[in-house]
Amino acid sequence: MLGVLVVFALSWLLLWLFRKEHITALGIIPNGRRLREFSVGLLLMAFFCAINLLGQSYFKEFSYARNPDYGFWESLNGVWWSFKAALFEELIFRGAILYLLIKKIGVNWSCIISAIAFGIYHWFSYEMFGRGVIPMIYVFLLTGAAGWMFAYAFARTRSLYAPLGLHFGWIVINIVVFSAGPLGNSLFVIEGDTIELGGWEQLLFFLWQTVIIPGSITWYLGKRYTLPQN
Repeated sequence: MLGVLVVFALSWLLLWLFRKEHITALGIIPNGRRLREFSVGLLLMAFFCAINLLGQSYFKEFSYARNPDYGFWESLNGVWWSFKAALFEELIFRGAILYLLIKKIGVNWSCIISAIAFGIYHWFSYEMFGRGVIPMIYVFLLTGAAGWMFAYAFARTRSLYAPLGLHFGWIVINIVVFSAGPLGNSLFVIEGDTIELGGWEQLLFFLWQTVIIPGSITWYLGKRYTLPQN
């Protein structure tokens, strides 16, 4: 939580130094619309993530079993950890820096820069160096596409609530429900041996995460919200 508070303070400082604006410029004051955006984003991405992981389990020929050692308090800690992780990254990549970039160079280029930075960041967080060029490109495209989606959600809604909901919805299902994260075994664990995805199957799930989900969210946001004026 200390990291979140430090980034929050630095964001406020940047906004004041460059725009003489307060942290509220990031749309952090809750209201009915913003809470709905958070909730809808969370539910949508939770649904998309569940399809992704359950679909892969089908093609990899394994199932999930309930983990009897993972109870209420473990779930609560996992949810809190996931929320802090999503909030930390949103403040960095969709916070003051993106806001200032949008004011300077417009929405599209700002979102592209944010997406590139988000993809490169995950080379470090996923410890991708030394694993080969193809895996690094793969991770960059997956996380970069997500970075674009989150950045575009911030730009269109003028608030951190929508991107935070989208981000949190994805990782909480990964980490807390299906054990696909850094916290180890959680609510459901893999039961049985797995096989590698085939070429077309791997391409299907790659496109699901890099094109279909971000494309659908981008299309919806474009229809629902107008672009901000610099």
